[in-house]
Amino acid sequence: MSTNKEDLFKNVISHAKEYGFVFPSSEIYDGLSAVYDYGQLGAELKNNIKTYWWKAMVQMNENIVGIDSAIFMHPKIWKASGHVDGFNDPMIDNKDSKKRYRADNLLEDRITKYERDGKTDKAKQLEADLESCLKNDDLAGLRQLIIDHEIVCPVSGTRNWTDVRQFNLMFSTQFGSIAEDAEAVYLRPETAQGIFVNFLNVQKSGRMKIPFGIAQIGKAFRNEVIARQFIMRMREFEQMEMQFFVRPGTEMEWYQHWKEARLKWHLALGTDPSKYRYHDHAKLAHYANAAVDIEFEFPFGFKEVEGIHSRTDFDLKQHQEYSGKKLQFFDPEINQNYVPYVIETSIGLDRMFLLTLCNAYQEEDLSEGDKTDSRTVLKLHPSLAPVKAAVLPLTKKDGLPEKAREIMNMMKLDFNMQYDEKDAIGKRYRRQDAIGTPFCITVDYESLENNTVTIRHRDSMQQERVSVDQLERIIGDLVSWKNLLS
Repeated sequence: MSTNKEDLFKNVISHAKEYGFVFPSSEIYDGLSAVYDYGQLGAELKNNIKTYWWKAMVQMNENIVGIDSAIFMHPKIWKASGHVDGFNDPMIDNKDSKKRYRADNLLEDRITKYERDGKTDKAKQLEADLESCLKNDDLAGLRQLIIDHEIVCPVSGTRNWTDVRQFNLMFSTQFGSIAEDAEAVYLRPETAQGIFVNFLNVQKSGRMKIPFGIAQIGKAFRNEVIARQFIMRMREFEQMEMQFFVRPGTEMEWYQHWKEARLKWHLALGTDPSKYRYHDHAKLAHYANAAVDIEFEFPFGFKEVEGIHSRTDFDLKQHQEYSGKKLQFFDPEINQNYVPYVIETSIGLDRMFLLTLCNAYQEEDLSEGDKTDSRTVLKLHPSLAPVKAAVLPLTKKDGLPEKAREIMNMMKLDFNMQYDEKDAIGKRYRRQDAIGTPFCITVDYESLENNTVTIRHRDSMQQERVSVDQLERIIGDLVSWKNLLS
């Protein structure tokens, strides 16, 4: 069994492809860097994560509503938001390999290596130096840190580095049917701006009162130079964002509220709390007066999964200035017009997907008497599992498949189910363990006699005998969203 974290992560990636969770995009054409496709089980798991977020954010909060804004937006929006002039990453090239890297990523990797090697003092000092350089936009300082810590190019193995410079991450394209009349537009690098420009539309049509939130799940696009850590950093990705509009002066109490609420959402899945931590931003974005990341300990170290930001009134004021339209709220409680402040929660869906896979993936040694065995299992929360239950006839004869199909047809409208009659029952259990199916329903000869089946529980491998008439209720209770959101 794998104990090395690097090997464990490779096994997760291999498992994701083998069982239909994630495929390299355009693989038969040798792939496309930093772009991935979600397979048949990956699409189900991804949709379940979205549903969990949407229910927690929109359905459980009477003052939060959801929208779905367009990917293409007026180019002035990105000028107003600061993305045209300031959406940059510090990049450095190796002169020998001709490869380009994010300078801060190279240094973060070195910090992780120091931590793994037990050099905690060195790690802390480099982290402080890195944060200082980022805070002061000290590009020369970033390069010097790379030199001082003897960081080499992973491809060439040399330290022949260029200067560090800024690289804009937005994709641009032409908008219009006639080439000479076409206008340059951008693929959105975040979903938040679609919420801000619809602030008044939602507020007026929904008769919303401050405080209220607008949530959205959608695609975003960033021209990331480096493909890193599987689906951790991609050029096309999905975000789950909520912008919460509040009265100026109350933003810090709401910031604290959402900081705690969002971590609680993560921990409800049963994850070990020690795998999560808060990381306050040393350098605040131009729009923020407070910002924190929720980080998770992946096999390759702690990385950001979700950000909570107090964005002040920057966005609405910028759009008010650039559009010439007032984006204000009349607050009857204080008899005053004002531009609301905003608390943002922003989680990367793909990163949450990877977190879920890494956290669920386990390789177990099993022993029963003199026999030894092993299994690879995804211990996904039942509510998130792509397949809720598998129906398995003990044999392919004597009326057992027909009885199993009857149960399958009874349940497949309400639950995503699988039917499997190939191979020995033990092998079929292992296949379902590998894709994270929490329950296996086995149909045997006794089922024909008294209309009962065996439910096998994935995590404990314990079995219980239940009536077919009770199956829908039992499985429904076990996979209910109430187990996460009550």
